[in-house]
Amino acid sequence: MRDKMSLIGGTLLLIVVIASMSLFTVDQRQYAIVFQLGEVKEVISEPGLNAKLPFIQNVRYFDKRILTMDTPEPERFITSEKKNVLVDHFVKWRIVDPRLYYESVAGDEARARTRLTQTVNAGLREEFGRRTVHDVVSGERDNIMEQMRERADRDARTIGVQIVDVRLKRVDLPNEVSESVYRRMEAERKRVANELRSLGAAEAERIRADADRQREVIIAEAYRSGQQAMGEGDAKATAIYAEAFGKDREFYSFYRSLEAYRSSFAGKDDVLVVDPSSDFFRFMKDAGGAPRN
Repeated sequence: MRDKMSLIGGTLLLIVVIASMSLFTVDQRQYAIVFQLGEVKEVISEPGLNAKLPFIQNVRYFDKRILTMDTPEPERFITSEKKNVLVDHFVKWRIVDPRLYYESVAGDEARARTRLTQTVNAGLREEFGRRTVHDVVSGERDNIMEQMRERADRDARTIGVQIVDVRLKRVDLPNEVSESVYRRMEAERKRVANELRSLGAAEAERIRADADRQREVIIAEAYRSGQQAMGEGDAKATAIYAEAFGKDREFYSFYRSLEAYRSSFAGKDDVLVVDPSSDFFRFMKDAGGAPRN
């Protein structure tokens, strides 16, 4: 009886062992490749419980998630100006074809990372070699990243990998290059500033000269207009005087004589030596011709 129970227990244990060796689960974050005698038999990409033949089949799992490949230290690249730049970048990638991935790199993630690193670095060297420092620092970073992603993805597909993204975290100049670049930028800024000052001074001189010319023109026009107005006024005054005094010539002579007397005897110390019988004193005599006291 005891032997029978031992036999049943051993049989159940064997069944459990065989079942455990025949069943396996695939996580939603994984691919599973079933091998039979070292040959790829099946690729399972859906999560769930699956079965395999014990002893002759085995299973390997590969990560389905997006993986990150980050450079530990910035790498040095050369631009079209033969200037060195330090580039810190990272790559996002994932396995899309487990069978091809296994056949290409034997499922070794380290080998895959090495292959992707070489591809990305070669592409970056080519892209940076066609651009200036200004382009890679600020001008065309987005364009560089997009072209690198497309180029690296084409090569990565040959090993069953997709390049999701290539990002440049930082692009710096080495210390020995930074100083020369800063000096050149400073000299360029000074040159532009001096050029703007020269243009401003020339424009100021032009404006002042134009203002002086307009001032002279305005003064001349005003003087001409004033002289014209004075002439017209004098002409009108003369015409009025002529018309008024023409009506009484004797009164006109008397008025002109009074004006002459006022001008001649304007000061107390004025002395005038004239013959008393001259016409100058005609209006200082009475009606009978005798001088007035």
